[in-house]
Amino acid sequence: MSEHGIHHVTAYAGPAQRNIDFYTQVLGLRLVKKTVNFDDPGTYHLYYGDESGRPGTILTFFPFDHAAPGRVGVGETQETAFRVPRASIGWWTHRLVAKGVPHEAVAHAFGDPVLRLRDPDGTMLALVGVEDAEESTHAGGEVPPEHAIRGFHGVTLLLGASEKTAAILTGVLGFHEAARDGSSIRFASGAAQGGFVTLKAVGGFLSGRPGAGSVHHVAFRAADDAAQEAMAKALVETHGLAVTEQRDRQYFRSIYFREPGGVLFEIATDEPGFTIDEPVETLGRALKLPPFLEAHRAQIEDVLPKVA
Repeated sequence: MSEHGIHHVTAYAGPAQRNIDFYTQVLGLRLVKKTVNFDDPGTYHLYYGDESGRPGTILTFFPFDHAAPGRVGVGETQETAFRVPRASIGWWTHRLVAKGVPHEAVAHAFGDPVLRLRDPDGTMLALVGVEDAEESTHAGGEVPPEHAIRGFHGVTLLLGASEKTAAILTGVLGFHEAARDGSSIRFASGAAQGGFVTLKAVGGFLSGRPGAGSVHHVAFRAADDAAQEAMAKALVETHGLAVTEQRDRQYFRSIYFREPGGVLFEIATDEPGFTIDEPVETLGRALKLPPFLEAHRAQIEDVLPKVA
């Protein structure tokens, strides 16, 4: 039985190799899938997560060598947060200093210590210290297992107003309101990884601009096609939203919609997962293409930048 919660988050980035180096070496995530944007196969689609790429641990990127910078604003994801053991916040602070990663002093939100940082493209990230963190399933890039990232904590969405978005979270996506802190409202799903969405209403702030460092969409979990279909029906019939047809993304099946606050949401099935075309032991090493692009492999590989 699937848990509700975040399935993955997808963002734009600059050069692919720089992106790989930061997320695998500095943050210690695993590159679990190296494929292409199925809608634009001249561009990589890189997936990072835990050892097997479980839903709730996956941050993905569309990297472009000469991407213009984006701007975070209303109608976008302001921050993507990962879970780490609470006792590891100090270790991570020292690591970010040693690696020259831009970051803020440790703050607190909803009672948890939060270490905010930016990746090389300016993507706003956070490490949230949690009690009773489960054992790490992957530690790399000089990050020891006891300090390793344990999947997503959640995302913060910047909105003009939060009421209609809140109704989607609670009425369709399996979340409930859990806490309030100033203008921020936190919703929880109960999932260990990716269990929180925080809505921050800021009124007439500048709208966001897509580009390197900005989030393209947030994907939420559906156990299977039937669960996804039920969510789509609720979005259309109860909330009056337009929803795309299902699209096969090889490792999950997806539908998309623009939630009332302007953020692009996806609902992705937990199945079949990232081991459908390669075993856990070798995830992320080879370029994997869906069957409809395999005949074009030579041309695609010729266009993509070389990465280690």
